[in-house]
Amino acid sequence: YLWFHAVRISVVIIKLSLLVEGEYFMGTDVSSHDVWASGASYEPYVGRWSRLVAREFIHWLDLPEDKRWLDVGCGTGALSQTILNLANPQKVKGIDRSEGFAGFAHRQTNHPKAEFEVGDAQALPVESETYDAAVSGLVLNFVPQPDQMIAEMRRAVCKAGTVALYVWDYAGKMQFMRHFWNAAAALDPAGQDFDEGRRFPLCNPDALTKLLQDAELTEIQARPIDISTDFKDFDDYWTPFLGGQGSAPGYLMSLSEERRAQLRERIFNSLPFASDGSIPLVARAWAIRGVK
Repeated sequence: YLWFHAVRISVVIIKLSLLVEGEYFMGTDVSSHDVWASGASYEPYVGRWSRLVAREFIHWLDLPEDKRWLDVGCGTGALSQTILNLANPQKVKGIDRSEGFAGFAHRQTNHPKAEFEVGDAQALPVESETYDAAVSGLVLNFVPQPDQMIAEMRRAVCKAGTVALYVWDYAGKMQFMRHFWNAAAALDPAGQDFDEGRRFPLCNPDALTKLLQDAELTEIQARPIDISTDFKDFDDYWTPFLGGQGSAPGYLMSLSEERRAQLRERIFNSLPFASDGSIPLVARAWAIRGVK
């Protein structure tokens, strides 16, 4: 009984502290908050897997070379860098609301065809009809008004331009997060408030399709992108959660050391270890595209 209430108090404390810092989860559940500011912490947690999705995403779009690309919510630059590596663009512009992420993307990319700027996905600091493609990776569900973000992406592209994005399948086949949240919920029902699978019902093909239809985009296509997220050992799986970047890490770091150790043990016992100690998992993203 005391443990249950102690965890509930810790959840409230971390939410209040994040509000004071001025950072927030830009999601549909206004009671949920988080911080996305450090590229160095984001990379081992999600960034390394986002890059694998980005490759499949760009291959799927299969746009001609020498096009102008806008990367909305560019984060650490994973998608922008993939565009530069695979699509031979005329230019790539990345926009992110986090100064820390935009700066990290600039330093990591360091390419003459790329530029990065701080800005709001719901009010993009770009001229109308100046890009051939507006894309976004793992951002839409964090924006307070997803429809406004899609409208801004549509505004930014020229006639017959492409609007496309991808989000994690949080409630389904995002396995490394599902193992975390399933274990957390078993120990602490209050922890479910942080679970992206519950907070982001937008992250499924039907909801995404409707969003693009409402924005009057045409030729809409949606598909899953499955990638292997193979962890070399448990430390490789667990350590990124200690970085504090994201919902699960934020929740984890709100716990006492004792409760954190209990959650660690429960997750350890739930994971499908291979004979060599590695942990083979799968992560699914839902990708969608449309034409202006």
